[in-house]
Amino acid sequence: MFQQLKYFEEQDYLDLNRHVIEDGIWIKNKRTGVRCKTIDRCMFLYDASQGHLPVVTTRYGPYKTAIAEMLGYLRGYNSAAQFRAIGCKTWDANANKTKAWLANPHRKGEDDMGRPYGSQGRDWRGPEGQSIDQLRKVYENLKNGIDDRGEIVTYWNPGEFDRSCLRPCMHTFNFTLIDGELSLNCFQRSNDLPLGTVANMVQAVIFLQLMAQITGNKPKDVLHVLVNCHIYENQLDLMRDVQLERKPFPMPKIKINPNIKTLEDLETWVTTDDFELVGYEHHEQIHYPFSE
Repeated sequence: MFQQLKYFEEQDYLDLNRHVIEDGIWIKNKRTGVRCKTIDRCMFLYDASQGHLPVVTTRYGPYKTAIAEMLGYLRGYNSAAQFRAIGCKTWDANANKTKAWLANPHRKGEDDMGRPYGSQGRDWRGPEGQSIDQLRKVYENLKNGIDDRGEIVTYWNPGEFDRSCLRPCMHTFNFTLIDGELSLNCFQRSNDLPLGTVANMVQAVIFLQLMAQITGNKPKDVLHVLVNCHIYENQLDLMRDVQLERKPFPMPKIKINPNIKTLEDLETWVTTDDFELVGYEHHEQIHYPFSE
């Protein structure tokens, strides 16, 4: 029988973390060397039609950093310096501290990220070496009211994993356009629930809202498929004893500058100042450790 998911509330995120803590299996992560409590999968459905943004309120959620990172992906950035310039420092460690990447012969020097994420979305390399701009194709189709059942942007390129400082976590975005309403399905292979996933929830909805706005369609909702949901051992006490003890505030709304009208706008002049979060109440910040 068909069953529609209910729209996301922050309590769903908190319940997922509680489930991981209580029922997850201890796994030692090969890349970080740190143990984590892990479960297999989960799905969230975000209502984007009313402008709500799934940013956590049980601690401060750095939504502007998440938005800046998304802008960098949409522009095809491949340097941590480029991300820092627009207000995002999340790539500093992966580009400059990860031992395997520092020893990689494809690394070009300080701040080089190689070819992850946006490099694949804007400059996928075909079998003859030609550049394929996946995002441009999806943008042009949606702007013209076309959905060829392949409105997909994927960062997952196994042929270039050795040329990237990190494999993509949220790796594939599948848009669906039906009667002028635009939906998005996001697939994420790995979820650091206290840190990465909090940013990815914001980015998924912002991506849909931006694509709807610049293609002249109405945003509907986002299905977010989360695979391998985990909490690192050095994060567990903070989640269990601090964040899970807090009561969420109402979900805020995001206002996007209506002058953003084209993909070229996103590529050139848009900054985080073009996004205003309205009604954001939150508890004190929690400084979760990042496992490199």
